[in-house]
Amino acid sequence: MVPPIGLGTMGLDGDAGREAVVTALDLGYRHLDTAQIYGNEAVVGAGLNDAVDRGLVDRDDVLVATKVWVDDLAPDRFRESVEESREKLGVDAIDLLYLHRPRGPYDPATTLPLFDAVVDDGLVRHVGVSNFTVDQLATARARLDAPIVAHQTEYHPLFRRPALLADARDHGYAVVAYSPLAGGRVFDLDPIVLVAEKYGVSPAAVSIAWLRAKGMATIPKASSTEHLRSNLAAADLVLDEEDVERIDAIDREEELYPE
Repeated sequence: MVPPIGLGTMGLDGDAGREAVVTALDLGYRHLDTAQIYGNEAVVGAGLNDAVDRGLVDRDDVLVATKVWVDDLAPDRFRESVEESREKLGVDAIDLLYLHRPRGPYDPATTLPLFDAVVDDGLVRHVGVSNFTVDQLATARARLDAPIVAHQTEYHPLFRRPALLADARDHGYAVVAYSPLAGGRVFDLDPIVLVAEKYGVSPAAVSIAWLRAKGMATIPKASSTEHLRSNLAAADLVLDEEDVERIDAIDREEELYPE
């Protein structure tokens, strides 16, 4: 249910951000990802509703995802924050609601039933988690009635967590990779540059194709039409096995967003 390429929207703001969302949907994106902490849910919602009003896309064809920030996980704040997100996005129901990070007031026994409740009440259609470990995922599955449909995590050629992919395969949920271009570092990685030259594409396309080869969805951020189009097209790029292995062999690790 999670489209393979989504639009990451962290940093998109104002009229330019709204138009980037409209352009993405016009080009064929069907997955929009935002978060309470980004402060741009209203911008994303405005872009979505503009695109729907212009007849560029049917609302039911777009997966709209947002994330509850740690400050809003407390029981006395959670539902209100979800209602606020829904109103800012301008949707009847949030398609996919993530728990952004398992920290702060997060407690599986008290927090996760709150997610079930907003699903039961029709405010949210599906539940996901973000930045969890394998053990934390197991605990969440045990506490949630609603299935976990996606786990969003940092994943790129400089930060790999195969155990998370194995857990997703074992339990039937999607892994959504954020920061797929490693904050632009993929443009300076020789193995990726060489593979890009082989296929006549950008290093960004190779990094996205590498993630797709591992079965992940991904949400690269872009605002220009050129980059939006090329990121979306990267979903159709199939790397040879030797090229996937060449990228796998990069002996360097950089986590951009540690706890």
